[in-house]
Amino acid sequence: MALEQAAAAPQNGHTVPAPRGHVVPLSPPPPTYEAAVERYLTGASIAKSSARIYRIALTTWGWLLRGEPAPLGPARRGARPDPFDLAALDDPGLPPVLAELAAARADALDADTVNRELSIARKAIGWWQVHGWITSDPALGIERRPAPADRTRALARSQMAALWRLDVPLRDKTLWKLLYESAARADEALCLNVEDLLPGDKRGRTTAKGDATEWIHWQSGTAQLLPRLIAGRTHGPLFLTTRKAPARTPTLDTCPVTGRARLSYRRAAEIFEEATRILANPLARPEDVAELEGWTLHQLRHSALTHDAEDGTSTPMLLARSRHASVRSLERYARPGVDAVARHVAERDPAARRTTPR
Repeated sequence: MALEQAAAAPQNGHTVPAPRGHVVPLSPPPPTYEAAVERYLTGASIAKSSARIYRIALTTWGWLLRGEPAPLGPARRGARPDPFDLAALDDPGLPPVLAELAAARADALDADTVNRELSIARKAIGWWQVHGWITSDPALGIERRPAPADRTRALARSQMAALWRLDVPLRDKTLWKLLYESAARADEALCLNVEDLLPGDKRGRTTAKGDATEWIHWQSGTAQLLPRLIAGRTHGPLFLTTRKAPARTPTLDTCPVTGRARLSYRRAAEIFEEATRILANPLARPEDVAELEGWTLHQLRHSALTHDAEDGTSTPMLLARSRHASVRSLERYARPGVDAVARHVAERDPAARRTTPR
């Protein structure tokens, strides 16, 4: 198998080396960019929990690689670029056009989103290069944007109590309960199918990188809501949109019973942020709430792990709950909140212990 240099071929009795940098295709190249994306997602051992995020990012980059700006906001939903040949990525005129489009997109979005999309695009491009389907990297020279430090804050237990009192649809309340009780990542929870659940054991199966099976565990709050959400379904996405799936929605993301699509991370995040604006800004005037920001789905995971740490959960158990590979990755979660520190200090106040009646 030759990846960086083609096998030499005899000509007129002499062996002629292949041109430098030539790559022998490992298999016939897909005819279109969209087909190449699907080949990458199925052939590169992308975890099921990540495949949807990868597909969305690569669809976005499909617009840029065609030389067009990608749609933003609501216009992005269901939008796909017109089909084009994968070989267009080798066009020598593409890199400067792509760099300009990527820079304009980066100015309109947060750094984390831009960097994530760029990273995914580069992984796919590298995979296609290794397989000999393209030879160039049109994203070469496009730099990551400086991302602000992660300042996500855990929610106080009183804020969590207020969240559970909100009058919201069953689907949303179940998702939020599941994320908090399991400390799972939101994209993992949204990738769950009904057949992945073991309700009696209060756990669900997720697929990690390399097709490794991992489990997320929940508590009674989620267990009480799930049967109503599932409503007799035995297969298909657990969390669904309220509308029928568009015609081009992949079968794996469509409910075979209702015909509705899997709820996307983007929409789930929008719903949570909008619903929690009033909780995140308790002193704001009602007429100003719509202009303010609510909480993020990631804060549910962050809060679950922080509250566990405040309650004295061991580091090995926190690692198992979070499914982080190192303690260093866990550090930002294991920081007790203001209320926990106040409680800790009060419980160890010598004067308070002396005045406590026996």
